Amino acid sequence: MEARHLRYALALAEHAHFGRAAGALGIAQPPLSKQIADLEREVGARLFDRTRRGVFPTAAGAAFLLRARRALDEITAASVDAARAARGETGRLRLGFIASALLEPLPDVIGRFGRERPDVRLELHEMATNRSTAALVAGELDVAIGLGRPRGVGAEQLVSVPIGHDHLVAVVSSTHPYAGQPSVDVGQLRRQPLIVAPGEDEPAVLTGLRTLLGKDSPALSGATVARDIHTIIGLAACGVGVGLGPSRMLTAPRRGTWFCEVTPRTPLPDLILSFQARDPSPALNAFLDVIRQNCPEVGAALNHRIGPTDQDEDDDGAPIPA
Repeated sequence: MEARHLRYALALAEHAHFGRAAGALGIAQPPLSKQIADLEREVGARLFDRTRRGVFPTAAGAAFLLRARRALDEITAASVDAARAARGETGRLRLGFIASALLEPLPDVIGRFGRERPDVRLELHEMATNRSTAALVAGELDVAIGLGRPRGVGAEQLVSVPIGHDHLVAVVSSTHPYAGQPSVDVGQLRRQPLIVAPGEDEPAVLTGLRTLLGKDSPALSGATVARDIHTIIGLAACGVGVGLGPSRMLTAPRRGTWFCEVTPRTPLPDLILSFQARDPSPALNAFLDVIRQNCPEVGAALNHRIGPTDQDEDDDGAPIPA
């Protein structure tokens, strides 16, 4: 039994006449009569009464037609759902990210993605870079945003592009001796209790701090560890010490704190967006399109790595400059 048999039976019930039903279906009457007879044999019951007044469903036919109409509706809905999923309008996207990405650029990207793709289930997981890389390689995430290029087993399978640049800044309580200073130098930092991200979670950051302060720096080995920038800022506000973090922190001022530049200026690892190189899902492609729209320089890097999407091409098929 095929979908066309269901359509034939419904057309015959609607028109109550083989000739009129055949005309509506765009086929000849004899093939329609044969298909209905074949359908009745397959079902094992007479579905229509053939009378001089017309062709009418039997009780078995009425029951069959009720299910047939529902089945065709489901087939139509299945086609619509499949097309929407293929366009990335439905589905699921699992995103792992470090907390500082919530300052920039994630708010605009997630907000726009939610407005444009409201039926995609967005699963958000805050996690350290090491964990998000492992989860991405294991297939537990679709996309990850972390600090520095992914490392470890399987990282070579990932597409990674920078989506943000940072340098080191310091944050202190407004009552701290450094409050009011535009900058602090390395010598000053070595004499203060520090608040830093855990090295096991963000090894690229730890490497940069060791280069700046010295591998065996007592200030670094005795530092208070905080897992996200909001905690670093909060502990600094409490007077625990000098918080060290990305310049992205400057977009999250807090009453009772003061931010200082660190001299010499110390670049931090780039904020990196990563995903599996093999067969990205339509929902992921839709997310990458939003990244392209919000961050043109990132879009150019994505186009270089994986090529433009259909939305990045003009009517002649030529790539549109980012």
